Amino acid sequence: MWPGGVWEWGWCFALWGGGVGGARPPAPAGPTEAGTTFRTAAAFTQGRQATAEASTGDYLYWVFPADTGQRPTVTASVALPEAAARHGASTWRIDVYDGLRRRQPCMYGMQSRAAGKDAASVELSCTLRTVRPWAEAWDNDPLPGSYYVRLTVTGIPEDDLGQPFTARVGAVSAEKGGAYAGDGTLAAPLVPGATTKDAAAGEAPSAVEARAPEDGWSSGWWSDRWVWTAVGGVLGALAGIGGYSLTRGSGRPSRVPPAV
Repeated sequence: MWPGGVWEWGWCFALWGGGVGGARPPAPAGPTEAGTTFRTAAAFTQGRQATAEASTGDYLYWVFPADTGQRPTVTASVALPEAAARHGASTWRIDVYDGLRRRQPCMYGMQSRAAGKDAASVELSCTLRTVRPWAEAWDNDPLPGSYYVRLTVTGIPEDDLGQPFTARVGAVSAEKGGAYAGDGTLAAPLVPGATTKDAAAGEAPSAVEARAPEDGWSSGWWSDRWVWTAVGGVLGALAGIGGYSLTRGSGRPSRVPPAV
């Protein structure tokens, strides 16, 4: 857990906070607009930043892929309108939905935050549970596929509705690997446009290609627990050989019977 946590927080810090003693390099650019519904969500990949300009009160949607063994952290930064033009505090919120449009709970992070009247910006984050390779139909566990990010203001003086703001959204993942691996896989990732028939035929619809990870879907068959299983088998065999060598002795009886 410790190495993965360090990696995860390091990426989040690099993405939004900068570093000690120097300026952080900019993250690769993503889309510069957002959708207003699930169907029109702007697609981006993990490690990239998506930006958009909108009016306060709008619902903004983005979508990114997450694969088996990943624990995504979604972050959002909202640059608020000029303080002199605002009439009071506002509350902003991000929600994350999977490919079936089920809202996924946050393990930790500031999913909703209030910004004072004089605040220049507000920062939000949501760390999801680790993506599993499969789950029962009644379960709400996160599965491989598309993940939708929705950003909106949930509390604001009516006079401030319609004022312009700028949003920046990104996502990075900690790789959890074999600790969360399972024995099953999905017939197809939960991506709008993907079907079981398409997956069986080995043909990826354009929607799947556009919203897949850069290195493709892992399909859940590989995890680092295969490595540890092999290492454990080798160590067990060596321990058995060593134990046998220590206990078999010299092969001669320990006592010689007296001569008659």
